[in-house]
Amino acid sequence: MSICVVLVLSVFAAFQGLLSAGFLKYDDPLYVTENAHVQKGLSGESVVWAFTSTDATNWHPLTWLSHMLDVRLFGSNAGMHHLTSILLHALNAVLLFLLLFRMTGALWRSAFVAAVFALHPLHVESVAWIAERKDVLSTLFWLLTTGAWLAYVKSKKAVPYTGMLVFFALGLMAKPMLVTLPFTLLLLDYWPLQRLAFPLKGHAAEIRRLVWEKAPLFAMSAASCVITVIAQKTGGAVASLDQLPPSVRATNAARAYAAYLVKMVWPSSLAVYYPHPRSGLFTLSAAAAVLALAGATILVLRLGKKAPYLAFGWLWYLGTLVPVIGLVQVGKQAMADRYTYIPLIGIFIALAWGLAALANGSRPLRFAITAAALAVLSTLAILTRVQAGFWSGDEALFTHALAVTSDNDLAHYQIGYIRLMQGHPDEAISHLTEALRINPRIAESHNTLAIALDRRGRKTEALEHFREAVRLQEGNPQAKTNLGLALLKYGIDLVEQKHYGEAVSLFDQASTLPQRIPPNYLIQWGLALSKLGRYQEAADRFQSVLALDPGSGQAHLELGFALSQLQRHAEAISHYRAAYGKEGVRSSSILWIGDVYRTNGLCDEALQVYRIIPPSDPEYPRAAAGISACGGRP
Repeated sequence: MSICVVLVLSVFAAFQGLLSAGFLKYDDPLYVTENAHVQKGLSGESVVWAFTSTDATNWHPLTWLSHMLDVRLFGSNAGMHHLTSILLHALNAVLLFLLLFRMTGALWRSAFVAAVFALHPLHVESVAWIAERKDVLSTLFWLLTTGAWLAYVKSKKAVPYTGMLVFFALGLMAKPMLVTLPFTLLLLDYWPLQRLAFPLKGHAAEIRRLVWEKAPLFAMSAASCVITVIAQKTGGAVASLDQLPPSVRATNAARAYAAYLVKMVWPSSLAVYYPHPRSGLFTLSAAAAVLALAGATILVLRLGKKAPYLAFGWLWYLGTLVPVIGLVQVGKQAMADRYTYIPLIGIFIALAWGLAALANGSRPLRFAITAAALAVLSTLAILTRVQAGFWSGDEALFTHALAVTSDNDLAHYQIGYIRLMQGHPDEAISHLTEALRINPRIAESHNTLAIALDRRGRKTEALEHFREAVRLQEGNPQAKTNLGLALLKYGIDLVEQKHYGEAVSLFDQASTLPQRIPPNYLIQWGLALSKLGRYQEAADRFQSVLALDPGSGQAHLELGFALSQLQRHAEAISHYRAAYGKEGVRSSSILWIGDVYRTNGLCDEALQVYRIIPPSDPEYPRAAAGISACGGRP
């Protein structure tokens, strides 16, 4: 019991800083802060959505329900959302300890594995990132599934077996990473339960029996794989073979396997995003990684009888990483710290039992190993506390990523976006330009750079990047809307500069985009057309404004002028009358139209316009003069 308490307290000491951290702008809006369904809390409608949605390119209804429950309980208090993740992580550490102790009877080795799991900096991402709640939540059900299976192995009763199936189903509904869990149960049959002999040759019947025992789990894993692939392909998260050929994927996978082990031993330069090199992978280091992995696999298999925990831990590590090692590339990253949350358990176990075997029979060596273990745990706790501090906000997180990685387009994009929101467009342009140098095919980078350029008055460059964003992401309505609004805005600028032909060209381009053109832009479009003598087209634009805003005085006025130029005088006069008195329309504008009629010899029409102005209007003397000039009586 005291070990469980120490584990929980250690987790809270290491992750305490997260309680004052906020939500990130990176994926947290998708999962919580801007997700309309999650923001409704646990309602009937939102629960149905959770089970039918493949948003975030995954089917994980239990993860959605977890976020909904937090919103219902804590609202937008980010610290409490973090608290839920910390509690889940602490519970996972306790369950891992209890399961290992139950299976092996080795108290301190089990405690050491659980403590390293609880305090390793590689696990900060899974705990600190609210959007990655699925890691800590799914692992809880992984451990509960394993516990129920152990109870079944001991009792052979239906109740724990049913519990195992239920827990596994819930785990898959939190994150499909659990698809490798049946494989790990077979490893537990080998060690420490010793239900499966090694080597496997000559034990076919025994293997069939143990696999059949887990057949429902394998079937559920297969179904989850199908659902996940469909969801991720539908969401466009899966890279094609053209983008990443099999040789590139395999080489990157080997490097990632090796890199995770290096970071486990020396947890430095940890980042929220590791860019995929995509080229230049076939280096000496890649060849060394392949040889090291192959050599380690051969070695542990040869030691299978003498040191089964080594084979167990190594195969656990290799096997549980398969879904996220990049052979099926989901996302743009080369690797991710969060992917080690479950896999490194195997390596921790191999180290703990290996060191214990090494010290067997030597009291001084046991003392030295114990002291070293305590020093390692203390160091890990400090490093985890520091690493958790980088997750206090987007700026700290991505500034750190820039410091510890190279050619990181995502980090440059995020810092550029932050600088833009802070009102520093020049710094934003610098980071966004660098992001596009690294990866010129990201529509969001083009779009945000265009906004920054626009704020600096660099309109031609801004339009180029708006257009490129639309070209790269044709199905993105926001990109098209931004392009359209830029075209309209620049069109108005050109109208003000009296460059009417260029303005109309931009307005025409904007009209092909999906957004509804606001009335003020339509009026400017119509004015430019009028200046070019295209009065019928101008009248059409003003009519469109009145369909949206029947009380627009300026639209009535300008439509009246366009109709007068088309010799439709009666209609024109009715719109002048409708314009009079409206906000933004001065009497002098009406009188100017009368003057146009008069100078063109259309005195009857001019008189009708002049007489719109009542004697009480300050502009009436001018109207009276116009009436007299047309031979009428004021």
